[in-house]
Amino acid sequence: MNPIGLLLIPLLTALLILLAGRPQQVRWIALAGAVLQLGAAILLYAAYINGDGTGGPMRLEYRAEWYPDWNIGIHTGVDGISIAMILLTTLVVIAGVLVSWKMEKLPNTFFFLLTLLALGAYGFFISLDLFSMFFFLEIAVIPKFLLIGIWGSGRKEYSANKLALMLMGASALILVAMMAIYFTAPVGMRTFDMIDIVSTGIPAEAQRFIFPLMFVGFGVFTALFPFHTWVPDGHSSAPTAGSMFLAGISMKLGGYGCLRAATWLMPEGAREYGTAIVVISAVAIIYGAFATMMQKDLKYLNAYSSVSHCGFVLLGIGLLTKTAITGAVLQMVSHGLMTALFFAVIGMIYERTHTRQLDELGGLMKVMPFVSTVMFIAGLSSLGLPGLSGFVAEMTIFVGGWERVSPVYRVSTILAAMSIVVTAVYVLRAIGRTVMGPITKTEYLTLTDAGWHERLAAIVLIAGILAMGIAPGWIVELITPGAQAITERIGSLP
Repeated sequence: MNPIGLLLIPLLTALLILLAGRPQQVRWIALAGAVLQLGAAILLYAAYINGDGTGGPMRLEYRAEWYPDWNIGIHTGVDGISIAMILLTTLVVIAGVLVSWKMEKLPNTFFFLLTLLALGAYGFFISLDLFSMFFFLEIAVIPKFLLIGIWGSGRKEYSANKLALMLMGASALILVAMMAIYFTAPVGMRTFDMIDIVSTGIPAEAQRFIFPLMFVGFGVFTALFPFHTWVPDGHSSAPTAGSMFLAGISMKLGGYGCLRAATWLMPEGAREYGTAIVVISAVAIIYGAFATMMQKDLKYLNAYSSVSHCGFVLLGIGLLTKTAITGAVLQMVSHGLMTALFFAVIGMIYERTHTRQLDELGGLMKVMPFVSTVMFIAGLSSLGLPGLSGFVAEMTIFVGGWERVSPVYRVSTILAAMSIVVTAVYVLRAIGRTVMGPITKTEYLTLTDAGWHERLAAIVLIAGILAMGIAPGWIVELITPGAQAITERIGSLP
């Protein structure tokens, strides 16, 4: 199967959504397209594990010229890391469509933007050319601004503008780094093709100033401290599906870019800045955890929690061991699933109670047992309960961190592990105040539990969490060859 075929499904779905008449047609077209995307991703996964294409980690490659004068082309391919990201994206897309089933305000435009965001994510994850990767990254940014600005709540204009400005600034850093890679190569060997760049290499002196530009640029997308401030505002103001897509998909573009475009292409730069990345990530993990404890709004709570959890992704990348990088990818998948699930539950609660404030909630287990149970599952996965995806991802990073003998890495790993205690405090407190105890308002007695579409959305995400938590071997085996290819370029570490 050609990975570029995956792009045709959301593209066709988006066009059909625009042409659809009634809202009911729009919903079913969006859902059918999302299910087809999952089917295509499964076929891509099967083709990859069956060894189609080359014998290396990158398989199912496709090349075509785009701008020959600049040696820019379409070059796509996948390894286990990109397959994992694609599978995550399909599950979040299905859940996001189902959660938005009753969207009444401009449904054609809303579902079109969700599908366009998915298209950008798929293109980004299969790109092996820096220029086309950047192109799809920007396609994935545009819908975020509109989803928040049109369908958001609260200070939606401020949040949309802040998100757009910070991500566009990050994109500028990435673009500068791309052009630097291109022009530091000898004339006649200049290219944006990542496979060719890996073959020829980037001079070590050039990596010293290009790597931080590339890493910070993509790091902003994944809540790199201290450039994380767009995350709480963006998540809190976005509609439910928008928050799910931001946390479940968009933030993973940054982590994947840090790994693929920065660490893989510039191993000397990764070695030089690895210690700084680890220290900053440890600070983000601790800061995010304690900042989350101070939140009284459920969306802000989950948003600051994302800052902490994405710190684990960057920590795993900065440690530069095969185990830690494998854990970083596992954390990207796990965080995408559990945070999308948490935002879905928060949306269900807000739609019925019209509040997200912890002080105004309570006793919802009595009237919404399914929603409350899903909230428990999302929270327990977030705090790393064994048997769920969060435990597998974080433990893998901790083991990878302990492989580095330097005191800086050991201390950073210990601090990151200690944050789990803080996570348990704010997760259990939030769940307890929301669903346990007596009902705080008499009008809550008439609330209804989740509908069929909300139940199905939750089940899809829970299935992914359990598939990772109970039997993680399949996804670890999928990711490991890609992680090994990266660490082989980095070489031996102290």
